[in-house]
Amino acid sequence: MQRIDRAVESLRDAYQKKDFSAFRAMMAPSDHLESLQHQVKADFEAFHAISLEFKVERVIIEGDNADVYVRWQGVWKKHADDTGMRQRGHTRLQWAGTQSVLLRDIQGDLPFGMKTKQALSELPPPKPAPR
Repeated sequence: MQRIDRAVESLRDAYQKKDFSAFRAMMAPSDHLESLQHQVKADFEAFHAISLEFKVERVIIEGDNADVYVRWQGVWKKHADDTGMRQRGHTRLQWAGTQSVLLRDIQGDLPFGMKTKQALSELPPPKPAPR
């Protein structure tokens, strides 16, 4: 259980410190997670500061696998004087391994990829079709 707690905290800490190599080192090889890594890299380039809090709500361990349900909230700032973009949500972090615990999947409302989420929320509404 302590390894899982450390893994969750290390993932959050690496993201908050914008340490891409540490963030990537927490992940098992996966196409889905590779896409997430690209989004995280974009976050690190787009935001001056990231503040992220995790609250673990539930942990389910089955053999070498652990599902960690997390409630998160954070602030993403583009520059030092920015009030920031506040977001929160719930996600499921799926970990695998006993000695070395690696993230194998992530589901739900992710705290990662905020640049992409922000860009999607800033799209203009579609124009009504002509009558």
